[in-house]
Amino acid sequence: MSSSPSASRISWGGYVVVGAVLAAFIGLPRMCSTPSRLEGKPAPVFSLQLTANPHPLDPTSSQLALDQLRGHAVILDFWATWCGPCKTEAPILDGVARKYKDKGVVVIGVNTDDPPGAGSTWARSHALSYPIVYDGDNRVARMYDVRNLPTLVVVSKSGNVVAVRVGVTDESELEKLLEKAM
Repeated sequence: MSSSPSASRISWGGYVVVGAVLAAFIGLPRMCSTPSRLEGKPAPVFSLQLTANPHPLDPTSSQLALDQLRGHAVILDFWATWCGPCKTEAPILDGVARKYKDKGVVVIGVNTDDPPGAGSTWARSHALSYPIVYDGDNRVARMYDVRNLPTLVVVSKSGNVVAVRVGVTDESELEKLLEKAM
């Protein structure tokens, strides 16, 4: 069976539609967002229970407090297991965490809006290397004005918020943000 010219136009049209939807999925949240009220200000301090992977500075600790990480650039990733874009972003963050670990960068996955244990199970099954903390009551998410997932917050070595990004953030953009944070 041969395809007619009109059939091939339909299938290319479908690709165009799918491409446009994907571009909107990734870029639209960023284009429509306004700068966060937190950018340039001290990052809200919190302490949460570690649920997967050890504390980056104290492997015996079961809690992680942001103020313990002063002197390190920090990426906070607010995510949930039911969030498709969060699952897309996790391997990107894991690559950045591994690549920049020896340069003083700490990636923290802040599992929010999930039942207890869901985030740690998912993180382990996907071999994520960075620490995961559990924000069961969304207290920390509210402190950071998280309204959509994923939301990334980049914190400088001095403890100020450098950037807030909603939606999937690619590796090259993360690296540019880390340059500002370091």
